[in-house]
Amino acid sequence: MRDDLFNKPDSGPEEKSPKGKSPLADRMRPVSLDQLVGQQHLLGKDNFLPEAIASDEIPSMILWGPPGIGKTTIARIIARETKSYFVALSAVLSGIKDVKEVVEMARFQMKGHQRRTILFVDEIHRFNKAQQDAFLPHVENGTLVLIGATTENPSFSVIAPLLSRSRVLVLNPLTDEEITELLTRALEDLDQGLGELDIRAAEGSLELIALFANGDARAALNALEVAANLARRKNPYETVLDKEEVRQALQQRTLLYDKDGEEHYNLISALHKSIRNSDPDASLYWLTRMLESGEDPRYVARRLIRFASEDVGLSDPRALGFAVDALRAYDFLGMPEGELALAQVTIYLAVVPKSNAVYEASKAARGDVQETRNQPVPLHLRNAPTRLMKELEYGKGYRYAHDFDDGTAYMECLPENLSDRDYYKPTDRGQEKAIRSRLAEISKVKEKNEKNKDS
Repeated sequence: MRDDLFNKPDSGPEEKSPKGKSPLADRMRPVSLDQLVGQQHLLGKDNFLPEAIASDEIPSMILWGPPGIGKTTIARIIARETKSYFVALSAVLSGIKDVKEVVEMARFQMKGHQRRTILFVDEIHRFNKAQQDAFLPHVENGTLVLIGATTENPSFSVIAPLLSRSRVLVLNPLTDEEITELLTRALEDLDQGLGELDIRAAEGSLELIALFANGDARAALNALEVAANLARRKNPYETVLDKEEVRQALQQRTLLYDKDGEEHYNLISALHKSIRNSDPDASLYWLTRMLESGEDPRYVARRLIRFASEDVGLSDPRALGFAVDALRAYDFLGMPEGELALAQVTIYLAVVPKSNAVYEASKAARGDVQETRNQPVPLHLRNAPTRLMKELEYGKGYRYAHDFDDGTAYMECLPENLSDRDYYKPTDRGQEKAIRSRLAEISKVKEKNEKNKDS
């Protein structure tokens, strides 16, 4: 049994690390319900958690939601408010032996101190069936109140017997406004936050952090701490947190290229751009030069496959298949015979109609994924194979396309904040001309079905 469980039985879940020795996100962790931001469907007045705490009737529960929204914090607050003994386990690092030790300690707490034990299991979905089974008798007889946290659907990741003995609470990502409120609080907090540093946030800087945090309070506070340190190094006497520091704190790792291989990239660029410009002679020249220089033919084949998607796309749907076949032919024949297959597909790609509509559509969709809030999948687009999911109204309002004469239902399939997006814009070249006509037809069918949906 770990010493921290037996030797510090009175240690409270609200204890904090000394300032400066733990991350800002840990220091700013709320210690009472009134400090929590968000989850008002559970925490608001007359809602489940406040009433359960007030009546001192805490059931075992599963907290289901994305990272950084307060699952651990809520469990700690429940234990603190009800004066329960609190033990936290991580399913990544713990096993059945740890569960048995916690049960032993819980019995000691009940017998010696007449107080319940709340066992918080982070990432409970990582426990296998046997490990989850180990909780059942102790949850049933009241030795433990189990609070499990999971980012996975508990219908699939938590065993049915344990699920039936627990209350499932669905937690939502924090809104941008709620994240901004937390960031402002952290900047002003003199005790545990950054208040004593007297940092002023420039207009829009906190909102930028909130946008990129995507509802994750921990990620937002970590980014704020990094950005604040950058701003202080820039000007320790009058520190202003502006968007420049925020972007540096949020920047993703970039790919590095070997400068000694510049000619390699020059040659592949020449090949790519010659094919794009529909010049079969130049394309064949640069292909041959690369292969004669000892370039890996498979690398060239992969680039041709990429070109078929990026620069031909649906203007000639056969191009991608031809490019893949060229790679297979090379693998079957080897060199020098396989070189002809690469030459054949290079010339083909050079002469077919070009379109980057698929590439642009993909880029636009990726931009929205990275730069806008990732809204939950609309309920009507979710499957509901379990009773819990049906009770949560998964699938409600779904319209089956084959029930309509035209095989197309009017139904919004994008998140609400992106309902006006039009990513794919086919050209009038090659097969995309027919696709463009088909999309216009689909649009008219949807408009007609929308008008008739209530009739």
